[in-house]
Amino acid sequence: MSMFKKAERKQSKLRLALTGASGSGKTTAALNIATGMGGKIAVLDTENGSASLYADQFDFDVVNLTAPYTPERFIEVIGAAEKAGYDILIIDSASHEWSGKGGCLEINEMLAASKFRGNTWSAWSETTPRHRAFIDAMLRSPMHIIVTMRSKTETVQGEGKKVMKIGMKSEQRDGVEYEFTTVLDLQHESHLATATKDRTRLFMGADPHVITKDTGASLMDWLNSGKADKTITPAQRDSLQDLMTEAGVDVASFCIKRGLQSLLEVKESVFDEIVLALNERIKKKKEAAAAVTEPEVH
Repeated sequence: MSMFKKAERKQSKLRLALTGASGSGKTTAALNIATGMGGKIAVLDTENGSASLYADQFDFDVVNLTAPYTPERFIEVIGAAEKAGYDILIIDSASHEWSGKGGCLEINEMLAASKFRGNTWSAWSETTPRHRAFIDAMLRSPMHIIVTMRSKTETVQGEGKKVMKIGMKSEQRDGVEYEFTTVLDLQHESHLATATKDRTRLFMGADPHVITKDTGASLMDWLNSGKADKTITPAQRDSLQDLMTEAGVDVASFCIKRGLQSLLEVKESVFDEIVLALNERIKKKKEAAAAVTEPEVH
């Protein structure tokens, strides 16, 4: 039997990044998109309560996160939003996890000074897994995720000697944009959005445009237009339970972490991936046990 099967686009969850300089309208754009998508909205606000300024225009719940902006604190909020049953989580902004007080850059400097004799390169061996856990928490989430990211600004002279602010590189780790379905960059003065990456193909090649609730509705239509991803069968559930027992994985904790009521809610599209991970864990467990029981050779 071939390991390959016909490719199908499944229904999916949104992973959207909005980038731009301070004042480019990222928060209102995120709220417009989330509202247009429909559902229960939560906002993780690191911007001194700025999202709540729009509470008279949009319906959402908020948690205001202050420093230190460690990856683990973001992960905690993502998990809390999942347990509370929110459909959409806006992270405003994800830049603080990277460059904010107590974020990854500061964590790495502290680790370098305390454990690696000032060698920041070596310190990334501990910082990177913590940052990766934050990214993975977003990618695995059963919610739609919208993040905003600040762009470093540069002042340039436009037509008619008009001074303009433009967004440059986002304040996040290099390459983070590859993790998202779509990345929209907002211009400072006009608040117009341009796609810099777009797997939905709704925005690439289009003229810069204003983000409205209709933008969210269009994204939701695209997300739902794929083929429904079926859940696993009872037989597959039993197989997972057996593997988890052998691997020492607690079923309840596994489900809570992924926002599932039971293993029967696991999607078929990720079944093989989970089985592979469990088998790898079982293999390492057996190797570790063998190493402990193996007699010493004199």
